[in-house]
Amino acid sequence: MPPERLRIAHVTPHTWGPYNEVNEFVGHAAAELAGRHEVVVAAPSDSRAAIRASRAAIREIRAGGRSGAFTGWRGERAGDAPVLAVGQGIPLPRGPRPRAAPVPLDLSRTVEELLTAVAFDVVHVHDPYAPSASSIALRHSRSLNVGSFHEPTERVLSTQVARPLVEIFFGRLDARTASSAATGQLLERYFPGAYSLVEPGSGGRAATWPGSPETGNRRPARIAFCAVEERGAMRLFLRALRRLGPENEWEATIWLQAGDPPPSRLAKSVRDRIHITGPHELEPAELIAAADVVVLASGGPHTAPSLIREGLAAGTRVVASRTPVYAEALGDGELGALFPAGDAITLAGQLERALGGRTRPARRPGGRTWAEVGSELDVIYRRIAARRHDPAGDAATRRRIARRRTIDIDLHMHTDHSPDCATPVEVLLETAKDRGLGAIAITDHNEVSGAHAAREVAERIGGIKVIVAEEVKTAEQGEVIGLFIEEKIPRGLTMAETIAEIRRQRGLVYVPHPFDRLHSVPDYEHLLDIVEEIDILEVFNPRVALTAFNEEAERFASKYRIVPGAGSDSHVAQGLGSVRIRVHDFEGPQEFLEAMRDADIVRKHKNLVYVQALKFIQTRGKR
Repeated sequence: MPPERLRIAHVTPHTWGPYNEVNEFVGHAAAELAGRHEVVVAAPSDSRAAIRASRAAIREIRAGGRSGAFTGWRGERAGDAPVLAVGQGIPLPRGPRPRAAPVPLDLSRTVEELLTAVAFDVVHVHDPYAPSASSIALRHSRSLNVGSFHEPTERVLSTQVARPLVEIFFGRLDARTASSAATGQLLERYFPGAYSLVEPGSGGRAATWPGSPETGNRRPARIAFCAVEERGAMRLFLRALRRLGPENEWEATIWLQAGDPPPSRLAKSVRDRIHITGPHELEPAELIAAADVVVLASGGPHTAPSLIREGLAAGTRVVASRTPVYAEALGDGELGALFPAGDAITLAGQLERALGGRTRPARRPGGRTWAEVGSELDVIYRRIAARRHDPAGDAATRRRIARRRTIDIDLHMHTDHSPDCATPVEVLLETAKDRGLGAIAITDHNEVSGAHAAREVAERIGGIKVIVAEEVKTAEQGEVIGLFIEEKIPRGLTMAETIAEIRRQRGLVYVPHPFDRLHSVPDYEHLLDIVEEIDILEVFNPRVALTAFNEEAERFASKYRIVPGAGSDSHVAQGLGSVRIRVHDFEGPQEFLEAMRDADIVRKHKNLVYVQALKFIQTRGKR
């Protein structure tokens, strides 16, 4: 059986067009993956025509014109992957490097339309710092999310002001990658998580050197400087060139983005040896491949490690400043020359040493290709996609119970057997019958005695089913409910031990209020640890103070295809049935789980302050 073909969206925060480290990664990765999957690139753009065409394609898909693939796309492409313009990129003043475009007013709406029009399996966001197209995509995505972090030093520090909000968005990432170990270590310090190292590839091809023409076997040494992320270091580079001794024969080419001003006031001693080029002639990788030496002199947060990789792959000598990212790319000096950032004298000395070895070094052994990068990403996508639940379930059982009557159920409530509830079993059952419920799950805290008592009364009075359950507090990983159990599960076990005990009793694992930070809940990573074991995830709980917590639960259930559930979490009889689930009648846990796949969640407004006040009044005497 061939591997599953996934739908993947790569979202970059940078305007598509000018050379950019992140966009280079996105473009090459999308081109490699497009042969195995349906891949779309979403990026801001300065082209209004591209934006109009992209919106038209999205509207066509929303209207049902196509299944979701952008077949026949006539716009820009990254290999076979269409590049969609999702918003207007506002032109920025030229600075040290291309920066993320400010977020225009219509960008959020367009990104949301794209992510709802196409049922993506994976949304891969790059440097999803706010505000950007990537952070917007992460906010709206209901798919599996992969986040790649490239060179985030400045952005990581600037996001500390909005750290709580950023942590919530980063919490939606199902896998994280870093383009260098230094980047991963920095992210781990500020936003803890598991960051897989996925270094960019290289694929520069030789080009005609844009400087002076060939002169037989004797020619000047060629020095390349690409002001992609390095424009702020160009003055340092020029000072170093002026220090080169007269015995050195060299010429330098500086690559500038379109529209960037050339260096002014060049010293007479170097003016005739310097050539300016840009994307109108060749790409940085082509320039580096034709050079003898490439210089990367940045001393600040903006670096271009991919240019080092291009140099190593082409056999070009590399001279770079000793920044963490550059030192890592050069094996701490084993693969190239390093100099202290900002030190023009040492840079000149390292250049003279590099120029003295006129033979080109051997290509870096084991240099990475973009095909390898695509394969690594493919493994990540398939690993997280494999954790999704099978939505089909047991078709035969579903057909059988579909012929039965429907009943309303409430899956989360408490009796006076819980320490924080004073509602007697008899009162709870009478209220449940009065409100037309056909079944209820008694989920007392760390206790099943109330559920057993309720079942005995229900069997005597008839008309309502009681599911014996328990809301168990684990050691340090939040609460989990076991449905259809008989024996009490002790509190204080690990989450894994608690789930194992639920399984031993042939019960179902129900995770209540999973993202409500006012309850004892498992954090996102603990949920990811047990995602395969969750039978039902509570996506609506009326006692949750913030709607966003319920929405986050609904998003998690959707992306992992987990059966959604809901319960009133009632601690007073007045709150019973404030949310109910309409299902076909069932017998036992397996029929119940299949019935839940086709269930409807019916929400009824209840004043949270009112029911919480009643809980406080009624339980005051129990303390």
